[in-house]
Amino acid sequence: MIKKLISFRTKYRIRLFLQQFKSLDYFRNTKIDNDKKYAYIFLAADYGNLGDVAITYAQTKFLKDNLGEDFDVIEIPISQSLEGLQFVKKNIQKGDIVTTVGGGNLGDMYDQIEFIRQLAVEFFPNNKFISFPQTFDFADTPNGQKALRVAKKVYNNHSNLFFVAREKTSFEMMKKHFTNTTVLLTPDIVLSLDKQQPIKERKGAVICMRQDKEKNLSDEQTKFIQNQIKNRFEMVTYYDTHINQDKLSIKDREQELHKIWDTFRGAELVITDRLHGMIFCYITNTPCLVFQNNNHKVRETYDWIKGNKNVNLLKNYSETDIKRFFEKSSFSLGELVNITNEYLPLKDQLAKS
Repeated sequence: MIKKLISFRTKYRIRLFLQQFKSLDYFRNTKIDNDKKYAYIFLAADYGNLGDVAITYAQTKFLKDNLGEDFDVIEIPISQSLEGLQFVKKNIQKGDIVTTVGGGNLGDMYDQIEFIRQLAVEFFPNNKFISFPQTFDFADTPNGQKALRVAKKVYNNHSNLFFVAREKTSFEMMKKHFTNTTVLLTPDIVLSLDKQQPIKERKGAVICMRQDKEKNLSDEQTKFIQNQIKNRFEMVTYYDTHINQDKLSIKDREQELHKIWDTFRGAELVITDRLHGMIFCYITNTPCLVFQNNNHKVRETYDWIKGNKNVNLLKNYSETDIKRFFEKSSFSLGELVNITNEYLPLKDQLAKS
């Protein structure tokens, strides 16, 4: 009964305090060279959400590509956050950078992840800290606004904190509330990847639809879409971006990413309401029909890539428009719209490190 009354934040702080007296088993083989500088990635996804796994993969690549040979990059898996905070605190030096993964967990919906980000900001007040492209998602409810007040107090207390928003709405909300931080705007970091190769013969359709609390379509609407697909394609594959696994190694994570990208590269069409379902279609140059989720992140991320012929967003559910779309004899393929320059604000900050 007493345990149930103690908040997870209090429990986590107690465990974090005790962790400093324990050995750092997970990082025992991680060697630190005092002649090098390091960029640490907290909240690295080692669980089965392939969208978050892809964010971690792309963020690691982006840091390595833009920091140069003076830096090494070390991932701190989210499952090892307790040990990771103590490991980095023990080894961090002036000039090192601390980052947290981008995504959609800045808010009260995924409050434990939000809490770990706040802890990392508190732990490293003297180093440049960059939160990679995120969606601002504090609900306009009593609990959501209470969580926002806590977040503002933590983030505005750091003297060298950079927030990167991945859509304009998030950018404006971050500027409004995180007034003592530098706020930048870039696309989702996974959009910096190019995974068009190897080219495959395309056959059939892939359905990649949500089954969680961000789902916007009703079961009846989803069934109508599925029936339209089955009427149009002989071969239909179901592939979610969530694979229900935990504590994946880096090798396992990369294998799972290459599997889903390979599946998309072999499809004539992907139908999705997942943000990273849409993004995976963009980076593999796969035709897709996209439906919205229950917030602004799909719609506003689409704005970065709307010039790409293969990505088709249906802003409002319409059976007439869906039928008309599936009446096409083929689906468009074209060159990817180049959005490389959209990352210049983030690249500039890394160049100054």
